[in-house]
Order: sequence, then structure tokens, then C-alpha cells
Amino acid sequence: QVQLVESGGGLVQAGGSLRLSCAASGSIFRINAMGWYRQAPGKQRELVAAITSGSSTNYADSVKGRFTVSGDNAKNTLYLQMNSLKPEDTAVYYCNAQITTIPLYVSDYWGQGTQVTVSS
Repeated sequence: QVQLVESGGGLVQAGGSLRLSCAASGSIFRINAMGWYRQAPGKQRELVAAITSGSSTNYADSVKGRFTVSGDNAKNTLYLQMNSLKPEDTAVYYCNAQITTIPLYVSDYWGQGTQVTVSS
């Protein structure tokens, strides 16, 4: 069993910053990739940023230059540093991970989501 627990969401004014964290725990053999998704009211869930076990990163065009994704392999933790936040960044942010568990089995896991609200 694997759990992803997110933290760090909240209310911030436009132009401000927040840092999200996502800690993975359980029967983890290897974390293959992790990412952040977001879903605003009435919209589909979209990829925000992702990082692989080889530290390759991928960002949505809308957050390039403002958001930075990083990981701490020793802590099985994913971070999302969000700077220059805009009202359109308001959404529930979800952590996702592709994990090889013990015994060896590959699955996708999701966190419970954390609300980010940016006021204008």
C-alpha cells in the first residue's frame, strides 16, 4: 500500500509564492516519476509539472518560468515551488506518482489534493 500526502496549499495574493509538498510512503521499491496536476472548477485536470527518476522535468506552458518542480529521493518527497502566482492558478493541486511497489508491481497513485487560491 502506498500513500501520497500533500501539504502547503492556501490563500495567497497575486504575485505571491507558495510551496507544495507531497510525501510518498508505504511499500515503495522505486518511484519512477512524480508530478503535479491541478483542477479548477468546471475544468479538466491538467498537468502542471512532472519529474522523472532521472530528474528530467516537464512543465505546462502556463507555468514555465514561474513554477519549479523538484524531488528529494531520500525522503520520497516531491515539491512544487510556485512564484508570481496569478488568479488563474487557483485550483486544487494533486500529486501523482508512478511507483514500483514491493512486491514488484507498477501503479499510479494520487494524493487527496490541496487547495491553492490566488486572490487578485
